[in-house]
Formats: sequence, structure tokens, C-alpha cells
Amino acid sequence: MAQANGASANGKGNCKDKNVSCMPSVNFNTKELTTNTGAPVISNEFSLRAGNRGPVLLEDYHLLEKLGQFNREKIPERVVHARGMGAKGYFEVTKDITELSAAAFLKEIGKKCPVTARLSTVVHERGSPESLRDVRGFSVKFYTEEGNWDFVGNDIPVFFIRDGIQFVDLVHCLRPNPKTNIQEGWRILDFLSHHPESVHILTWLLDDNGIPANWANMEGYGVNTFKLINAEGQENLCKFHVLPKEGAKFLTNEEAQSVGELNMRHSHATHDLYNRIRDGNPPEWTWYVQTMPVSADPAEVGFDPLDDTKLWPEDKFPLQEFGKMVLDENIQNYFSDVESIAFDPGVTVPGIAVSNDPVLQTRVLAYADTQRYRLGVNYQLLPINMPKCPFHNNHMDGAMNYTIRDEEVNYWPSNVEHAGETQQAKYMKTFYSSEPINGQRVKEDLFVGDDYIQAGDRIRSMDEGRKERFLTNVMGWMTDPKTTEEIRQKWFAIWSRTDKDFGALVKEKCSGEEAGHPAMAGATKA
Repeated sequence: MAQANGASANGKGNCKDKNVSCMPSVNFNTKELTTNTGAPVISNEFSLRAGNRGPVLLEDYHLLEKLGQFNREKIPERVVHARGMGAKGYFEVTKDITELSAAAFLKEIGKKCPVTARLSTVVHERGSPESLRDVRGFSVKFYTEEGNWDFVGNDIPVFFIRDGIQFVDLVHCLRPNPKTNIQEGWRILDFLSHHPESVHILTWLLDDNGIPANWANMEGYGVNTFKLINAEGQENLCKFHVLPKEGAKFLTNEEAQSVGELNMRHSHATHDLYNRIRDGNPPEWTWYVQTMPVSADPAEVGFDPLDDTKLWPEDKFPLQEFGKMVLDENIQNYFSDVESIAFDPGVTVPGIAVSNDPVLQTRVLAYADTQRYRLGVNYQLLPINMPKCPFHNNHMDGAMNYTIRDEEVNYWPSNVEHAGETQQAKYMKTFYSSEPINGQRVKEDLFVGDDYIQAGDRIRSMDEGRKERFLTNVMGWMTDPKTTEEIRQKWFAIWSRTDKDFGALVKEKCSGEEAGHPAMAGATKA
């Protein structure tokens, strides 16, 4: 596609130049107010009326445009990850992993790439506090010389489910009750009782990790399994880890409540991130990758590496550092840089590919679709989403397509005009996986091994104080007044299979005086 803005390379241009499109921009601001069509605004304070005390006239074009624009200035919020903050910065290669990936932005130590990150809560609405117990999103858009790479991850390395078709029901159970508009623990336990693999992420979400202290000290994980492909076309499965240089920090229920009560701390994490960058103390993260041969046998590994409810043990699959990310530039405009940024885990570059992870495969389908609904068909032409390298294709028209195309051939191939070329010979073996696809059509669980071992190991690693806090959060859901005996019995079994002693403790607490205890505010926020 031709360069989308028509301004000069530095982002500025001269409106008198017929070859420059005067897109709305501070670069082309006039001293006087004008309408969107460029006509002078006679008054921005008073409506056009029939006499001093007469009715307002519909011929006041500026009034109609001003109100009409205002009525539509907010777009649909994200279905998930509605509440978030962003910042800009750079990624820098610190270790050579060219034997693993042919990605151009990783080709040499010291090479830098501009990035924009969006950090978010997941379940709750755009106006919700940042101190709720919830999974966090950790997404980064890399503007590389071979196009954008969207890293779309979370702050917890595992997930609730391992098949994307279950995602809609998962989000519905985590959201407020559609009847009462209140998030209720019994609904979460009800759905998750049918997915015992979710017990692993609950040992993170209901643990101290469930409420990150701020954005700058939050961890990031790819969660899903991706692939790295080197220049020879050799492939490895991989997991990405992004760890804060200062270390991860979290809030207890009590700390989260007190943070929320402080003046103007409805957005405490946003305040913290913005102020750090403003004051010259930008947050930094180190990037790591774990790798596993594509040919690895799940039976020998002990679990399927495509199962996003499992961790890859670091003693068998060590973390390999490959870069750092510094967020040192605050956003210029929240709507343009944070609300309008759009991520899609299917947006990759040569050297990084999508694996057969069922949840990842579904995300690749869903993300682009939801962005077209939320932002419009040409959302990739918004400045925050556009690549910073030249780009060209024959995608055409649609609502809000502001490209100017002085051409007659918009198809390929052509004998008349050069209409772009494909680069199959250069990129085929590094862009697409060559792993053979073969198998009978099935609809069945992706399951190898045990869904309880890793969760049990995590519980057994907790000291007494941490385990007590974890138990309190578990009990918040188990003692929800609407949690039925059938749901409790299912979870007694799940917790007991996870850790016998902890399961017995949960059952004892539920049968004792706390059985009627209402769900705690800090524990019911998932």
C-alpha cells in the first residue's frame, strides 16, 4: 500500500503543496478555529439563533458538526482488556539468538527497534479501578523493518483453558452476573469446575500475584506457544518471558483497598507509570525465551507443549535472554495511542511464527475481527498501528480509508504496470512453518499428563503467611452464598487432587463457622 499519509518523512508537510495531504494534525494547525472542512468558525461559544431570544437554527453547520462529533467521540470498548495504559520506547538486542530466529530486528547485538506497549486489566470495564484482582494484559507492538510484530501476552504465564472455543464462556463467567451486574464467585467456580486444568492459574490469580502493584513492576508472558524459525528454516517451539528489571511487585487485598481509597488513585498504576517516565526513571524489562524442539514427544515431556495451562520447567528448558525493553516516552494522546492501538497475535514477522496451540489459533482469528468491529475496517491505517517501514498492497477503500492512490492498476499480477511483487523465494521458509499437517478431524481435549501436579507444587512452595492469604481468597469464592453444594463438592475434589492437605483445609473451613461468610471484596475480583 502506498505510504498512507502524504506528509513528508518527518511527519510535517506544507499544505500549499498539492502533493501533500493536510491530514488533521498539530503540524497543520491554524491560529484560528475552523470546521472539519476548513471554513472559519465565526463563534465557538454561541449558537446561531433567530434573534437574541429566538430558537436555534438548524442551519448552524458548526453546531451540528460539533455535537455530532461529540456524540460519537467514544468508540466501543474492548471486549476484554478494556482498562489500560500505554507508553512508548524501544527494544534492544542484548544476546545473539540468530541461531533460533531469522527476525531482522534480532540480527545483531545492540540493534534497537521502536515499540509501543499497552498494559491492561482483563475482565472489568474501562472505568474500573486498577487495583482489582484480575489477570493483566501485557502487549507490545514492535515496529520492525520487516513489518510489525504484535506480542500479546498476560502477566500470568498460564491460562484457564486450552481450547479457544471455551473462551467466550470463560469471559462470561468472569464478568458480572448479567442479571445483577455484580461479579459473583459462584459463577466462576461453576464454570471452572468443568475445567479442572484451570486450578493451575488459580494458584497464581488467588495468590499474591493476583494484584500487581503497578504497571512498571509487572511481569509479562506470551502464555501461548509460538515458533522461532532461523535462516535455514529450522524451527523450535518457544515461550516468551518478559521480566521487570526492578523485580515483580504485588499488592495484598488490604493494600489494594487502601490504594483505591487514596485521592486520585482510581488510576494508581497509570499515575505511577506516567510519573516514572516524566521524571526520567523509565521502567525496563528483560526479554527471555524458552525453546523446545518441534519434534518433542508430549509423553516424554510430561505434558503437551501446546497446552497453555502448563509451565515449561526451567531446569529442562532454561530461559535464554535476548533483549531488553525500555519505556521512556509517555503517550501524546490517550485515545490515539492507547485506545486506538490494536493487537493481534497473528501479526508476526519472518523468524517468528504461530504454532498449533489451539487457543493461539483461535486468537489469530478473533483479534483482527474484533478490531475491525471496534475501530473500523481500516484500523491498521491509524498512525499508532501503521508500520514504520514502507508498505504496499492492493487492499482497497472501506470506511475511513484516507490513503490517496493515484493509480489505475489495483490488482496483481499485471502486464501494464508494476503492481508490487511477492517475496516467496526470500521469506517462505522463515515466515511460515514447514511442519507437516496431517490428521483426522477431531473435536477433543488436548490433554497429556496431569492437570494438578504443577498447581500442587505451587501450593506446597508457599510459606505459611502466603498460603493463608491464598486460602482466604479461595474461601471468598467457596463461601459465596450462591455457591451450591454440588459446586463445592466438585472443588473439594479438585483442591484435594491438587494438594491433599490443602483440599482438607478448604473442606474444613467450608464446613465450619465460615460457611456462611459472604464473598470478600478483594477475593471476588477475578
